[in-house]
Amino acid sequence: MSFCIIIPVYNSPYIREVVEDVLSYGYKIIVIDDGSEKAVDVDGLDVELVTHTSNMGKGEAILSGAKKAKELGFDSFISMDADKQHLSSQITKLIDAYENETIIIGNRNFEQENIPNSSKFGRKFSNFWVMLETLKPLGDTQSGFRMYPVSILELPLVNRRFDLEVEILVHHSYRGGNIKDVEVECYYPPHDERVSHFDKLWDNVHITLLHIKLLMQRYLLFRGWLWK
Repeated sequence: MSFCIIIPVYNSPYIREVVEDVLSYGYKIIVIDDGSEKAVDVDGLDVELVTHTSNMGKGEAILSGAKKAKELGFDSFISMDADKQHLSSQITKLIDAYENETIIIGNRNFEQENIPNSSKFGRKFSNFWVMLETLKPLGDTQSGFRMYPVSILELPLVNRRFDLEVEILVHHSYRGGNIKDVEVECYYPPHDERVSHFDKLWDNVHITLLHIKLLMQRYLLFRGWLWK
């Protein structure tokens, strides 16, 4: 298995701190600057930098990173956020659980301070719908801390924002791909230090519409049963 770390970033003040921490563990990193308003601060650091000229969404950044990982000869990659929530020390848990053509999700420990109630509800809501769509009981389908095979590039993905992460799980499952989750620790900063570009209105609308479409494909068109 050959893998790298992919870190999408859009206007995060913590990107250098996150990258330096990952590098301290000896991992290869690809940073995807998704049209940040200021230059991403990775000067002098041993990273591959992919730059979008405009903000195209987290999903597009993940796919750009996947394409670069494949181009560099990696067969899998780990996605991490640039807001310090995901911990480099937990990467080994995803690696140890990895199997060929399997998506590993880092199931974040929410039994700690500073976890918003909206995040707890959102995770339960997402887990319920993804279970109906994939027939898999997963613990944290909203976690962006994941290990993917680069073969996700072959999936018929159409979404490019936060909804892409759900779409990948469902289409991977339709094709008979395995999905597992492992318990990981995470860090949630106090509210005034938190960086998030998730739009609670429009991104939730996009995700809800995606769930409606996926449920129709599963139960009306029999996708995943009669066709992939």
